[in-house]
Amino acid sequence: MCIDALDRAESCGGHFRVESQTPDGEAKRDDDHFSFVSAWEWKGNGEGWALHKEPLNFEHVHLTQRSYK
Repeated sequence: MCIDALDRAESCGGHFRVESQTPDGEAKRDDDHFSFVSAWEWKGNGEGWALHKEPLNFEHVHLTQRSYK
C-alpha cells in the first residue's frame, strides 16, 4: 500500500499528497494516468517490486472529483 501511494502522483483513496490538491485544498485525482487497481509483487532481492495493473472500467457511473467539505 505504501509503495503504491508513493508511486501514484495524485491524491485519491486512502492517501493525500500536498503537491496534488485543488486550490481549495481538496484531493486532486488524476484519472487519465491512474484509473487502475494496483497489485505489487515482490520479485526478490536485487529485483525489487513489479507493478501489476487491472484497468477500471465504468459503465453506469462517471469518475468525478470528490469534495469532503
